[in-house]
Amino acid sequence: MRDFVDGTAYNNEQGNRARKLFAAVVLAALDDAIADDKKYGNGPEQIARWARSRDGREVLTCAGIDPNERVVEGLMEFVGKGVRTSVALSREESERRQAAEIEAQRAA
Repeated sequence: MRDFVDGTAYNNEQGNRARKLFAAVVLAALDDAIADDKKYGNGPEQIARWARSRDGREVLTCAGIDPNERVVEGLMEFVGKGVRTSVALSREESERRQAAEIEAQRAA
């Protein structure tokens, strides 16, 4: 029984690593689309085309993201904002956004 539990824990850990790897691919696709948006102005369309493609849907699924139309719209919105993923995921950006939301609520 112990071998089964160890094997299950190992397989779960491998699955988590694979999910993280595919999530990194999604982040790279977002960064590429943001770069395209700055250079050519078509970033949201590029990420939508990728996310709706068979490969894009498979990568999103392997990353643990349901590849539905709501997700595609969210990816397009993210690319439209033009904030690189490394910046968007940083603590400083999160704190800045939270402070801006609090200030907006006070002004309203």
